[in-house]
Amino acid sequence: MAVTVDGGPDAWLDCLVGWWLLTLGWIDLRSWLLPDALTLPLVVAGLAVAVIRDADFLFDHALGAALGYLILVAVATLYRLLRGREGLGQGDAKLLAASGAWLGASLLPQVIAVAALSALGVAGCLRLAGMPLGAQSALPFGPFLAIATWVLWLHGPLA
Repeated sequence: MAVTVDGGPDAWLDCLVGWWLLTLGWIDLRSWLLPDALTLPLVVAGLAVAVIRDADFLFDHALGAALGYLILVAVATLYRLLRGREGLGQGDAKLLAASGAWLGASLLPQVIAVAALSALGVAGCLRLAGMPLGAQSALPFGPFLAIATWVLWLHGPLA
């Protein structure tokens, strides 16, 4: 898909990001973990690409990384306080930080919206397929963050 969307000189970068995100999503789907060994280098790589492509936007990408992390840490903390159990892992926050590093702060709301709507769509399909879902049901959020990040990386803002 990356080569179809961007057949130019940056297609290799699109493929690299896609495979990296696919790996993270698959690991999270199978083990409910997003390893630091993959998420943290993805943050650094996103910032490095921002510097190489256009250093004038480095602040936006660094802000995106910081806000991405802080937003999901705040949501996880609030959820834990309200529900008395974990709802999001630190890996999700680090993956959203990577999204912010690659896409910039301005696209974080779209990443969260696309990821959340995708997760709700999957939950709806599971429910329609007869799987009982309740207050204790859970889906790993990493695969949805990964998909949203890659789609927005390839296509830009969905406005």
